[in-house]
Amino acid sequence: MKKETSIKLFETKQVRTHWDEDNEKWYFAIVDVVGILSESIDPHAYWRKLKQRLKEEGNESVTNCHALKMPSADGKMRVTDVADTEQLFRLIQSIPSPKAEPFKLWIAKVARERIDEIEDPELGIDRLMETYLRKGYSKEWINQRLKSIEIRKELTDEWDNCGVKKGQEYAILTDDITSAWSGLNTKQYKAFKDLKKENLRDNMSNLELVLNMLAEATTTEISKEKKPKTFSDNRIIAKQGGTIAGNTRKEIEEKTGKKVITSLNAKRLQKKSDNGVLNEPDKMEK
Repeated sequence: MKKETSIKLFETKQVRTHWDEDNEKWYFAIVDVVGILSESIDPHAYWRKLKQRLKEEGNESVTNCHALKMPSADGKMRVTDVADTEQLFRLIQSIPSPKAEPFKLWIAKVARERIDEIEDPELGIDRLMETYLRKGYSKEWINQRLKSIEIRKELTDEWDNCGVKKGQEYAILTDDITSAWSGLNTKQYKAFKDLKKENLRDNMSNLELVLNMLAEATTTEISKEKKPKTFSDNRIIAKQGGTIAGNTRKEIEEKTGKKVITSLNAKRLQKKSDNGVLNEPDKMEK
């Protein structure tokens, strides 16, 4: 069963989702939905109590839900109760909330949009751009981000061709690339920007994004030429691709006297943009 993990926004709230490609069906993280509708400070506890009550009432259509691994707040993949669209509509009826009707409309819209995107992939790009615009990103930054998504997809396709396994092996290779070009692994980079579960690339400046793209694109090209046979070979190539971008970073820093890697995250970058100084890197230590 092929699935695609993504985050959908209801108003400003995030809902983790899985798209089941074989059955053409969305699955939604129940605790995220419960948190939005109940506005509980502990949606996990709210869901446990609600689930128990529904079981006692014999409501098996809701309580017999699937459990899938989804990214949690600490960045790890954890088993999470999920519901398909039909189950979710029934669940919503059990939660008194003024947001129930708007949420139902949102679910229907999400379900319809995915089918539309399958028929016309450009719609997905347009909607992604709209999402970033709503979050306050500039059009210039969004164009860079969309290009970075394309380059990342080319890299992961190459990894698939080389037999690299999704999950841990992807993460190790990504760390190798990131460390080689930025001097920080992914965990350190996110900590430097004061991030938790946020996407690192969504919190990069234009220059950081460009260098990350250079590192990943270079890794892809080297891999196509070298045709690595083992995971160890892929790690060597990942470090080579990252190092090329890392050398470029060092040259930029030498010429400008400013660090490329900035501690600014998306919110602070956007605030600096409002003040007319978007993406100003930290000055180099003398």
